[in-house]
Amino acid sequence: MKCIFTQRFGAGLFVVFLAAVLTAFSNVVPAQTVVDKIVATVDDGVKTELITYSDLRWQLALQPNISLNPATSEDLNRALQLLINQRLFALEAERLPRSAPTEKEIADKIAEILSYFPSTAEFEKRLISVGFTSVKDDNFERIISQRVAIDKYLDFRFRSFVVITAEDETKYYRDTFVPDFRRRYPGLLMP
Repeated sequence: MKCIFTQRFGAGLFVVFLAAVLTAFSNVVPAQTVVDKIVATVDDGVKTELITYSDLRWQLALQPNISLNPATSEDLNRALQLLINQRLFALEAERLPRSAPTEKEIADKIAEILSYFPSTAEFEKRLISVGFTSVKDDNFERIISQRVAIDKYLDFRFRSFVVITAEDETKYYRDTFVPDFRRRYPGLLMP
């Protein structure tokens, strides 16, 4: 049983017709643009987290005195290592049942970050240059919320078990602080 088209017009004309149809419809599909690139993945065996180029730029925006345009390879690599560590801590923190960061904790963390910059306007300018709309941007607040959760996890897991005695303070003052102070500021009185 043969196709009616090929019986009337021949196989050669059918191929030309098919090629013309495919060519006409191939131009309809718009070209795709790359929005972001995956730089690394971090997983804990259960959940996988992606780290994108945008994440690296966001991290750099939160660090004062680092150029964003263009970002150096060294700065990007440092940001990548920091993000990998943060994501590992975040994955571990999610395993423990803890309360979500409060609005006040998030606001306090934002205020802490702002204190590292010359002005709020300079900080907002950096945020806008990497794609955030402002300090109230949902993605920005999500990042800060994750950092607060990491801080709470570290406090619970490690800092709560550190006990510094008066003897430890005296030893640090005598063996570390005093020699360092005298080396840096010779001739000044010790505090």
